[in-house]
Amino acid sequence: MTPTPSLIKLPPQPGPIGVFDSGYGGLTILGSLLEQLPGYDYLYLGDNARAPYGSRSFDLVYRFTLQAVGELFARGCHLVILACNTASAKALRSIQQRDLARIDPARRVLGVIRPTVEALPAITRGGHIGILGTPGTVASGSYQMELAKIDPGFTVTARACPMWVPLVENREADGAGADYFVDKYISALMSADPAIDTIVLGCTHYPLLLPKIQQYTPEGVRLLTQGPLVAASLADYLRRHPEMDARITRGSTLRCLTTEDPSRFADMASLFLGRPVDASRVTLA
Repeated sequence: MTPTPSLIKLPPQPGPIGVFDSGYGGLTILGSLLEQLPGYDYLYLGDNARAPYGSRSFDLVYRFTLQAVGELFARGCHLVILACNTASAKALRSIQQRDLARIDPARRVLGVIRPTVEALPAITRGGHIGILGTPGTVASGSYQMELAKIDPGFTVTARACPMWVPLVENREADGAGADYFVDKYISALMSADPAIDTIVLGCTHYPLLLPKIQQYTPEGVRLLTQGPLVAASLADYLRRHPEMDARITRGSTLRCLTTEDPSRFADMASLFLGRPVDASRVTLA
């Protein structure tokens, strides 16, 4: 007996990889994805109108992030990367455990903290790790919790850097004023634990400050940026989950959405990606 059309369950239509950030910083993650996994299609969403997320409450970050994930799902994404440490720290677990089963159990949302943490055992020499991040990421304790799962013997020291994101977004990353705040936060971190041998740049904006961060980081201390780690982790994930890989379109395209002025977004995005970018406005609710 041939089933009637209403009883035929069609396979889901493939869509792009969704990449979400509260603003522009996630573009550093996107850049690594484009470099290491260039064949896929990508849809980037920046909630620039409500950025920054770093000082917002857990509940508000969760609500905003869930809205963004829902928008990307509605636009055909089956896999969404939270390219934001604050969203990964404050919203990822709740979305994975409470919302995906209700929305679509076959869809996935991944973050940037776990791939970063998984790389650390092979990098740190003495187990003393420093974390530089937004106030929200540091207050969440997410890095400490994830590292404790891997090796409870690690010594983890975190320092919030509230001025670094504004410096980047106001195009002052190369300015003289940046030196004071870069030196201030790194010195405070190293004073708290002089044995730190590896520092995680736990915010996706921070790679744009890397030349100055390198200048003020003590010799012999390794700096870890997240983009290449997240891209390598995603490549491994797709190899291990061919059913998800089959749900992603491959056309080497990039589309960008923003909740703010598209022309401003395109201008800033070109700074992060080093290439022209077009963007469209979207409203999240």
